[in-house]
Amino acid sequence: MGDPGRSPSLRFPHGGPPTLSTVTLLLLLCGYAPGFLHCASFGDPHVRSFHHHFHTCRVQGAWPLLDNDFLFVQATSFPVASGTNATTTRKLTVIFKNMQECIDQKVYQAEVDNLPAAFEDGSINGGDRPGGASLSIGTANPGSHVEIRAAYIGTTIIIRETAGQLSFSIKVAEDVARAFSAEQDLQLCVGGCPPSQRLSRSERNRRGAVSIDTARRLCKKGLPVEDAYFHSCVFDVLTSGDPNFTVAAQAALEDARAFLPDLEKLHLFPSDAGVPLCSATLPAPLLCGLFVLWLCIQ
Repeated sequence: MGDPGRSPSLRFPHGGPPTLSTVTLLLLLCGYAPGFLHCASFGDPHVRSFHHHFHTCRVQGAWPLLDNDFLFVQATSFPVASGTNATTTRKLTVIFKNMQECIDQKVYQAEVDNLPAAFEDGSINGGDRPGGASLSIGTANPGSHVEIRAAYIGTTIIIRETAGQLSFSIKVAEDVARAFSAEQDLQLCVGGCPPSQRLSRSERNRRGAVSIDTARRLCKKGLPVEDAYFHSCVFDVLTSGDPNFTVAAQAALEDARAFLPDLEKLHLFPSDAGVPLCSATLPAPLLCGLFVLWLCIQ
């Protein structure tokens, strides 16, 4: 299993990243419409994985949400309060890896009370290469919301700050999400939280800073369906006593509504289960995506 604290490695299975021209040519020749996946992390934190598993996690320190050949995302979490296993994300690092003929490597870092609308080098796009304009960053609410669009890999990321924590939401092309090796095995968006890092039902039901009835009433206003988002909201408000956590859960649900290709999967319940995402190094199905196909034929 990967090391949660390690630095992201810039590895490509066949010696170098795919070029924009190759991918574009394949798209034109095949008329291929890529599939998309959605992952989110918010609150204490709660992780919705690509395959629709929903976990409440105790993860503390730096853990990778994504680690593939195009993109690396790491969340750093700290305890909500002493004596509790609940944590919140207070730092996010996003790395768009160098891609030949397309973009320079770009790093974005956000921390609580510091949500810049620019990459670490001060730029707002992918650089001077031909595809530089296909990576952009902007905000509708400075200081509390950032949106990063990476059109060259079919990816949109939204980062928000609410109630002293950072929320992360992504829509990504399935081929990009699959482009990882066996060494890149620890990704919360792919496998969810490791079993040892999941909060048990008894831990989630402990007495909190406010009553359960108060937490349910506050969450019910914006989350009328008692799904995973509602129960996550109740846990966060119960643990923290902060009603602003309702906003984080509501925003995560709205991101899912916008990002999910299948809205029948919008509301998740405890009995829901999904199919694990396989990496590009495993046998691909007959209709595998173009990025995987390109890597295989080189």
